Formats: sequence, structure tokens, C-alpha cells
Amino acid sequence: MSEAKTTQSVQSGEARSSAIMAAGTLVSRFLGFAKTWMLGAALGLGSTVTDTFINANNLPNLIFLLVAGGVFNAVLVPQIIKASKAEDRGADYLSRLLTLAVLVLLALTAIVTLAAPLVIDLTTQDYSEQQKALAVTFAFWCLPQIFFYGLYALLTQVLNAHGAFGPAMWAPILNNLVAIAGLGMFIWILGANITNPHTLDNWGPVQTFFVAGFSTIGVVAQTAILLIPVLRLKLGLRPRFGWRGVGLGQAAKLSVWTLLTAAVGQLAFLYVMRIATIPGAERLRLSNAGETTAASTLPGNAVLEVASQLYLLPHSIIALSLATVLFNRMTRASQDGNKAELRDALSHGLRTMAVATVFGALALFALAGPLGMFFSGGEPQDGVMLAQTLTILALSTPFMSANFMMSRVFYANEDARTPLYVQLLLAVVYVVGAFIIQFLPVGQIIYAIAVLYTLGNILSVVISVVFLRRLLGHLDGPRIANSYIRMGYAGLGSAIAGALALWLLGSYRADGFAWSSRPAALVTVVVVGPVMLVAYLLLLRVFRVTELRDLLRPLLGRLGRGVPVPAGAAAEPTTAARATVSDDTGLIPRISGEFDAASFRAGPALEPEPAVERHPDVVGAAEYIPDEDVPSTAMGGKFRPQVPLPGRRTYQGEAGRNPYFPVEDNRKR
Repeated sequence: MSEAKTTQSVQSGEARSSAIMAAGTLVSRFLGFAKTWMLGAALGLGSTVTDTFINANNLPNLIFLLVAGGVFNAVLVPQIIKASKAEDRGADYLSRLLTLAVLVLLALTAIVTLAAPLVIDLTTQDYSEQQKALAVTFAFWCLPQIFFYGLYALLTQVLNAHGAFGPAMWAPILNNLVAIAGLGMFIWILGANITNPHTLDNWGPVQTFFVAGFSTIGVVAQTAILLIPVLRLKLGLRPRFGWRGVGLGQAAKLSVWTLLTAAVGQLAFLYVMRIATIPGAERLRLSNAGETTAASTLPGNAVLEVASQLYLLPHSIIALSLATVLFNRMTRASQDGNKAELRDALSHGLRTMAVATVFGALALFALAGPLGMFFSGGEPQDGVMLAQTLTILALSTPFMSANFMMSRVFYANEDARTPLYVQLLLAVVYVVGAFIIQFLPVGQIIYAIAVLYTLGNILSVVISVVFLRRLLGHLDGPRIANSYIRMGYAGLGSAIAGALALWLLGSYRADGFAWSSRPAALVTVVVVGPVMLVAYLLLLRVFRVTELRDLLRPLLGRLGRGVPVPAGAAAEPTTAARATVSDDTGLIPRISGEFDAASFRAGPALEPEPAVERHPDVVGAAEYIPDEDVPSTAMGGKFRPQVPLPGRRTYQGEAGRNPYFPVEDNRKR
């Protein structure tokens, strides 16, 4: 086979892997938006009850990531992968590990749930006693989700380690379907908010069960369905005790930077979310005082949450999948000490990703009004507040995705400290910014938080560029800038076409078609969206944006139409990156507090890997994760010594036997 055909084959395989992950995410996101729409219809987007529920329902995910997410990411996942390579396929080891994890999760969940009143006090501000009582009730229903999130993450990695990737990709769909069913029964039995307003005064246990109860049942179902494929592995898993010598302590020591990064990000996020609860509390005070008009113009944290879900859509569908696939190429370039290839992989990722994120940003900006009305729950004023928040967030979408792609370079280079430095700098900005924002007029707080996140997205890119230049020398800036400028021209033309179509549909008038009803808003999006997309694709060809071919290759490949690979293009690896928990569970800006199962999914199955020569001091191949015996290629420095990234080449064998840590070994002797 010629080199060109080989290159085309491996690039098509890599692109197909990205497309499969993007497809699974797309289905999950679609149902997630259906759930959000149902929640708005049931409770209203601008209601105090919605604000209170969203805050309580976000807590389980945030607390799990804060307390245990980093441990699962950096410590347990490598252990599971290593154990699956043993003669018994890891049955004994996994039984012990799962037993320990289940006990820890149960204890953590019980403690946090019993402390629900304290948790609500720490994560909200200015709540009245009535609102706080409802928040605590919601928390008692929702906080048990912590246990099932943790178990879901563990079972996902057990399946991934044994080559079963499909179940974990589709399990979140069941979660969304259950929650949608609960909200559907709520509307059917109790009525939609637009016809039968649901307030703190008429709220009762039945409403709580349909909203918070079904939310938790959905998480339980998402986890329980994974037990079926796990049992089909026939590993003989059972409760087993005795955890001395399993290697978790050494792994935890090496993972300290990853753990700190996750903790810093979640703490900063929790503080910002605390400030975001202020407008909802003020809205309730105004409503009780009879100032309903003033209360209706105050956006709460529900508006920020829905705007965040929309804003994250281009990133989660395109950028996250593409970065996961390219991480494999970055890893091998770093392993070989090939800075040029590493730089080229980053440049390719940034340019290809931008084809989608630039259009996504401008499309969300242009369609913010109809989207706001569609998710408003039927209240145009709520739709206006959502649209205003979304327009602030939307234009920073390419920056968020670019920063995520840049962070892959640090992890591929086994540098777990630099992401922590970036995180710390951003955390300071967010905490200081949120502290100042709380003193603004209440009606401006949510919009100001959106501005803060937008500035944070831009700042994160600037900070990452500074660190990356130290590592790579330069970042292929002229080529990246040239591509972004041409995409920007195409996107601007697309936005103009969209604005014209919206004007023809009367979307810029308060009594226009898009604002007449939620179905009308959906029709507007369905009509104008394709107009913008067609204009964008045509203009990309006019401005010769060749990165479009890389983005379309998976689709054309499935249709049986290959896309030619440029002559001289470098061949990319045929194997996908190893399954790990997504690193962005701890990286801010992370706006939506809703649990994202994509953070605990992995890529496609790995091909068999060639045998490698083992270090003479190591007894048996099982002492290493495959491909993890290669010495660190991380660039050392005064503030960044050679510290291997936990979860890829970290030694997991007997304590004191790591050949790459002779100082530790000698000290023990």
C-alpha cells in the first residue's frame, strides 16, 4: 500500500473515531435540551422554584468532582486499565477496588446528604427561609446521586478497559429519558407553568417527586443499566476486602497535581454559582412585596444554566471529540521528543476545530432570540433574558475550545503542573470577579457573570499561549491566524445572511413571528439555521478554507466518498488514545453544573499493541500499564520538574520498585 493511501486510511480512521464520539454526544445533548425545554415548560425559566431546583440538582456533580473526581481520573483509572491485563482479567483486583470505592462513595454520599442544610447555606446567598427549606428538600432528593455518579464512572472504566465502549456512550440517554418522563407526568397531572403557575406557596411533595425524584431515578437508571454489560464480561466480581499493597498510595502521590487542578476549578465554580443565586432570592423578595413587574426582569441562575448548555454545544460535540482523538497524535510526538510534530498536531486541531466553533458562535449569537423564546417556558420576557445572556457567552465559544485543545499538549507532554498554574490564575480572576459582581445592581449580576466567563475564556487562551511558547518555541501562529481570519470572514457573511432571514421573519420586533410562541421560535431556528450553514459553507470555499475537508471527512467517509489527503501529509497513528476520564472535569471555565457523562466516556477500542522491552528490574509485564515504561519526555524547569502524568506512564507496581524514581528507591533502602 502506498504511503498516501496509508495516510488517508489512518486519518480516515481517526476522523471516524471522532465522528462516533460526536454522534453519541449529539444524541445525549439533544435529549438534554429536550429535558431543559420540559423543565422550562413545567416550572418556567424565570421562576424561583426553577432556580432553586437547578442549584440543588447541580450540587451532586460538583461535589463529586470536587471530592472524588480527581481521584477517579488520576488514581483509579490507571489501576483498572492495568488490572484488566492480568491473567484473571483483573477479577480479584477489580473486586477489591470496587468494594473499596463503593464503601468510600457510600460514606461520602451519606455525610454530604445528612449535611444538606449546611451545604445549601454554603452554596447559596440571601435565600429566604421558605426558599432555603425547598432547597434543602431538593438537596435531600438529589445529593444521593453522588454515589451513582461515582459508580457510573467506575463501571464505565471497567467496560472501557475490556474493550466495551458502547454501553457507557448510550447510558446517559436513559437518564434523560427518565427525567423527561417525570417532567411529562408533572405537566400532564399538575399543568404547565404558563397555565398553572407553580410557586413556593403551592409547592408540595408530589411536585418534588416528579422533578427531583425522577432526576435522581434517571441517574440510578443510567448506572444500573451498565451492570448488564459488566455482568456479561463474566469477571466474577464480588465484594472483597483487604486493600494493602494495591498501589493506590503511590499513584495518589504522583497524582497530586491533577487532584489539585480539579479541586481548584470546582471551588472557584462553586463560589461563582453562589453569587449567581442572589438574583433569584431578590426576585422572590420583590414578588412577595407585590412588585411583580420588577421581579420578572431579574434573570436567575436558571437563565445562566440554560444559556451555558447552549453555549457549550459546539465545544462538546466537535472540539471535545476532536481533541480526544488528536491527543493520541500529540502523545506520540511528545514521546518521540518531536516538537515540530507536536506543534503541527496542535495547529491542525485548532484550525480544524475552529471551522465548527466559529460558525457555532456566530449562529448562537444570531439565533439567540428565537432560542431564548423556545426555551423560555412560554414567557417572552424570560426568553429575552436568556437571549441576552447567550449573546454574551456565544462569541467566546472558539476561545474555550482553543484552550481545551491547548491543554491537551500539556497532558501529552506529561506536564500536570502547568494546567494547575493556568487553573490557579483563572480561579483568582473568577473569584475576585465574582466577589465584585455581587455588589452590582441585582439585575446585572447574571449578565456580569456571563461577561466574566467570556473574559475568562479569552484570558485562558492568552495564559496557555505563554506557557506553550516556552515549550514549543512558537505555535504556528501565522497559519492559525490566517485560517481564523478567513473563517471569520465566512462566519460574518453567514451571520449577515442569518440576520436578513431573521428580519424577514420579523424576529427583531416584539410582536414578530419568532416571539409569538415556542413552536414559532423553533420554526425560525429550523429555517434560519440552514440558511446560515449553507452561506457559511459556500463562503468557506470562496475563502479557500481547506480545514473544512478535515472536518467533513468522517461524514464523506460514511457516505463512501473519500476526501483526498494532501501530498506529503504526515501519517497519523492508527490506534486511538487510551480510555481515560476527561481532563476537563476540573478545568474552568466550566459553566454548566449539570452532570456530563461525556466526562467519563472514552474513545474507541484499542488495537493490539506490540510487545515492548521491559526494564530488567521489573518482574513480569503486569507491573506496567502497556506503553507506560517509556521515560518521561516532559520538559523540566525551575518550576516544572519532570513529573509523569498520572494515568499514562505512571508506574503502578510494588512500592519502591519504580526504576524511574531511583532517589525514592535509595531512600527506602
